[in-house]
Amino acid sequence: MTAAPSPLRTVAGNLCLGSAPDSWGIWFPEDEHQVPYSRFLDELVQAGYTWLELGPYGYLPTRPEVLAEELAVRRLKVSGGTAFGALHRPEAWDGMLAHVRQVAALTAAAGAHHLVFIPPMYRDEKTGHFTETPELTAAQWAGFGRNADRLGKLLLDEYDIRLVLHPHADSHIQTQPEIERLLNESDSRYTNLCLDTGHVAYGGGDNLDLIRRFGERVGYVHIKQMDPDVLTQVAAEELSFGEAVKRGVCVTPPAGVPDPASVIAELSRLDAELFVIVEQDLYPCAPDVPLPIAVRTRTHLADCGLSATRRPNNR
Repeated sequence: MTAAPSPLRTVAGNLCLGSAPDSWGIWFPEDEHQVPYSRFLDELVQAGYTWLELGPYGYLPTRPEVLAEELAVRRLKVSGGTAFGALHRPEAWDGMLAHVRQVAALTAAAGAHHLVFIPPMYRDEKTGHFTETPELTAAQWAGFGRNADRLGKLLLDEYDIRLVLHPHADSHIQTQPEIERLLNESDSRYTNLCLDTGHVAYGGGDNLDLIRRFGERVGYVHIKQMDPDVLTQVAAEELSFGEAVKRGVCVTPPAGVPDPASVIAELSRLDAELFVIVEQDLYPCAPDVPLPIAVRTRTHLADCGLSATRRPNNR
């Protein structure tokens, strides 16, 4: 007699599970603490994943034909690309756009239709030193949503790629009021949300509330959990995100907040098909650390109803 399926297995059919280089401790195109891309791809397959996000541009091969071969021999597929850039600094637009175009071209060549756009951190990832003030000025806020839409329209028109903006710790889009302001000041045709459950929790936000009230703007998901004890240390000691990661702020489900099962249940009620990409920030970590974590994470999320093999129909 076979066991009855988890109730969530029947209601999460609109969600497709994948992973990303971040879950292997990859933050930079090149770094002495990171494993070679071939090992990441091999272990991704060993962990039971079919879908991956590209991660920092330059970590995986940037020549489309080389990337395609590396993926094909492992039967892997791409859910989206990843780009970083400042929408609040007009003088940085041209350089940012040149970078985004590189990522978009590679993403489109790989057959994917999402670009996860991450605003720059105002504290250095390695040293924790402040590089900008934590708050935007009124003038900077005035152009943020407009610039996001400008970029999103370009990506849609020229690459058939959807822009999903990713809230991030130590960035100007971190807290729930900041996320809501961005959504309220941008156009859903061109700018939508990459809901990163861990970064929302890091910024004191409520993932379930965001899904319920802004579900139509959720275009892509990063799923991760944060350790409440380390979050308390972040607030008490004013830690940088890099230091928080070193202290183990990102944890393997079901530990930490938010509860992944509750998030998956809420996402399953949306009238949209979504990639849900695992991200457990591990930089820096020993080479043998990520694979067992990736296996445990996929197994737990599968029990919550997330399939690592299906393909969403949305583009």
